[in-house]
Amino acid sequence: MRRRGQALSQDACVEILNRGTSGVLALSGDDGYPYAVPLSYIYDSGKLWFHCAPGGHKLDALQNSDKASFCVIGRDEIVPEKFTTFFRSVIAFGRVRILTEDGERRTALEKLAEKYSPGIPSEREIGGAWNRVCLLELSVEHLSGKEAIELVGVQKQ
Repeated sequence: MRRRGQALSQDACVEILNRGTSGVLALSGDDGYPYAVPLSYIYDSGKLWFHCAPGGHKLDALQNSDKASFCVIGRDEIVPEKFTTFFRSVIAFGRVRILTEDGERRTALEKLAEKYSPGIPSEREIGGAWNRVCLLELSVEHLSGKEAIELVGVQKQ
C-alpha cells in the first residue's frame, strides 16, 4: 500500500468484514478478463462463505483458478464541499473451494441464515434449497484495509 498511514489494522479489517452485508468477489474469468460479482457473505475465523447456484460463471472461473479477492466497503460518505469521499474498505485475498461435506455445507448455510434472517427458523429453507445450492469458502490468506486520510485517528463509525 502506497499510503501506509491510511492502512487499517487487522482488527479494523475484521470489524468491517463482520459488520458488512455484501461485497464483491473477484475471480479470473474467461479469456483473461476479471470477473467480479456482488455477493452476500458471512465471515468467521479467517474464512468467508458464500452461496450460489450449482452452476454458472463463478464456478467456471474457479475451475481456471482458485485465487480470489473479496472487497467490502465499510464506509462511503461523499463530502462534496471537500471534493472527496470519506471511505473505509477492506480486501481479503485467498483461495476458494467448493464445500462438499454435508456438515460444512450445513454450518455455512446456518451461519448465513442467522446473519441475514436472525431469529427466524431456517431449517425448512435450508432443507428446501439443499440440492439447489452451492457453497463456497474463501480461506483468507491476507487482509488489506484502507481509510480516507481524513478518518485516520477518528473513532470508527
